[in-house]
Amino acid sequence: MKKNIWQIIKFALVGVSNTIVSEIIYTILIFFKVHYLPASFVGFSLSVLNAYYWSNKYVFKEQEDAEKRVWWKVLLKTYVAYLWGYLVSALLLVFWIDFIHVSRWMEPLGNRFISAGYERFDAQFLGSVLAAALNLMITVPMNYLTNKYWAYRQKRNDN
Repeated sequence: MKKNIWQIIKFALVGVSNTIVSEIIYTILIFFKVHYLPASFVGFSLSVLNAYYWSNKYVFKEQEDAEKRVWWKVLLKTYVAYLWGYLVSALLLVFWIDFIHVSRWMEPLGNRFISAGYERFDAQFLGSVLAAALNLMITVPMNYLTNKYWAYRQKRNDN
């Protein structure tokens, strides 16, 4: 039980770094007027490399009595594990941005930025960033469970 709690804490810390990598890349691309879906995919792709490195090294470390992992198989499984979370996130982005129009919620703040001379920080930009942040409440737990029980699952050698 204690090991699982510590593992969840470490996964959360790795998740924070993944989120930072993904959100910075996404936000920069959105700032430069890249459409939100390609921006999200680029951020996702680079953050999964970050996730693989830190998860493999610190969160789901190989145990001495387990079979050795093949690095490229684990990397591929990490991408697949995060891919379904990404697909859910992409669908949610479309939902928040195109159906709910979350940017309307950000109009007062966007107008303040615009009147202060920061035209790029309009409601559309702020809404796209907010939509990505809202998705984290769903995709983070999904990613943890998929990685723990599939991508980094280890078989024990019972010799």
